[in-house]
Amino acid sequence: MIVSSTEIQNNFGRYLMLAAKEPVTITKNGRVVAQLTSLVDNPEEKNEFMIAETSRHAYGGRDASYEEYLELSNNSDDRYEYIDGEIYYMASPRTTHQKSLTKLFGIFYYFFSDKKCSVMTAPYDITLKRPEQNEKNNIVQPDLVVICDLEDNLDERDYYMGIPELVIEILSDSTRAKDMVKKLDLYKNCGIKEYWIVNPDQQEITVYLFESRDIKEFKTYRVQETASSYLFQNLKVKLAAVFK
Repeated sequence: MIVSSTEIQNNFGRYLMLAAKEPVTITKNGRVVAQLTSLVDNPEEKNEFMIAETSRHAYGGRDASYEEYLELSNNSDDRYEYIDGEIYYMASPRTTHQKSLTKLFGIFYYFFSDKKCSVMTAPYDITLKRPEQNEKNNIVQPDLVVICDLEDNLDERDYYMGIPELVIEILSDSTRAKDMVKKLDLYKNCGIKEYWIVNPDQQEITVYLFESRDIKEFKTYRVQETASSYLFQNLKVKLAAVFK
């Protein structure tokens, strides 16, 4: 990728993230003057590097604005999330992750096939606002969501702007901390009622029930057990069927 020094100055955050994937050659007055490149070789470490560098340095030590997130997202084929002012690059999932997602989607799709709720899988933007943030948006792409008010909350661009009843995140090395800490806190405080964290490496599923923006109940199920939804009666998932 070749860009001018002016473009680098105006959009440094975007090109710092892109440089973690491929070298960015910088020109001035038509001449090559520098190259921006990653020093990290391992793919998982590279993803973590991109996240850390974005939040710490890409915007001069400050949070990225929602407009800066939109500019980056709209000008790239890559996927990003935006949580509390930080932009997160969405790495390509591993086979284990996708196998778990496919099996869960099949179970959930069949269960909700005769009900009013819809089941969506990533990539599908969910816009959330913390009560204390007023109009500040957070944009996430959960691995799977259950939405029971879809038709009532589509905007003019056909994007869903409501709050899902249930969300599922499948852990990977590059998203573990975000899913277990940042997203748990975000979902809890934004009105989502139930959150499933799926851990393929440990073959576990933890189900959280949120009420009044707090954790009311939670339970961790292991591979020989059957996970149950707090919200939806008879929605059960045999872990052996998901992780086999």
